[in-house]
Amino acid sequence: MDTDEVPRAAADRVYAHVKTGILDRSLPGGRLLTEGEIAGAVGVSRTPVREGLLRLQAEGLVHLIPKRGALVVPVSPAEVEDVLEARELVEVHTAARAWPHRAQLAAELEPWLQRMEAAADAGDTWAFATADRAFHATVVGAAGNAVLTALHDSLRDRQMRMGVANVHGSAERVALALADHHRLRELLLGEDPQAWLDLVRSHVRAAADRLRAVRP
Repeated sequence: MDTDEVPRAAADRVYAHVKTGILDRSLPGGRLLTEGEIAGAVGVSRTPVREGLLRLQAEGLVHLIPKRGALVVPVSPAEVEDVLEARELVEVHTAARAWPHRAQLAAELEPWLQRMEAAADAGDTWAFATADRAFHATVVGAAGNAVLTALHDSLRDRQMRMGVANVHGSAERVALALADHHRLRELLLGEDPQAWLDLVRSHVRAAADRLRAVRP
């Protein structure tokens, strides 16, 4: 491995470790993380810790406090509404752009539906939320706009830390979400673009309402 790649790999590990904790909320908003704590958990020196935290600060997930560490940025009610509004705009727009590629898209969505079903059967809400995210990311990616794809990924990161896994906390919610995703794929096999867009919009709005309901 190139000598420059060693610290970069260590910083990547720090970034992934802390980000995962923020998204699954094992590192909740308002938690102060010290460089020493993170270095010990990941098994690296403090230099890559700083580099990893700088990346997370650029994504708005932490706020660096000189000589103290990094504060996990709490989620405000305003951020929740901003993220949900932006997600609807991106998903409906990209769904329209993806429609001409619907046959290929339908095929690409099938594996994610299977993973959602497996996660539902296992009662694994985090795996279900992860597969749900990948399903939607596949639709957004089919529009072919790299900027919107990156924006959507960022929005879903922010939504994950709002407790999106809790949205699927009951068998009834899982069943409703799974039925919606099956219907979305079925519409891609038809010839009604308006029905497709209407369901994308209503599905995203329903998910947003469920998230608002489970927010602490």
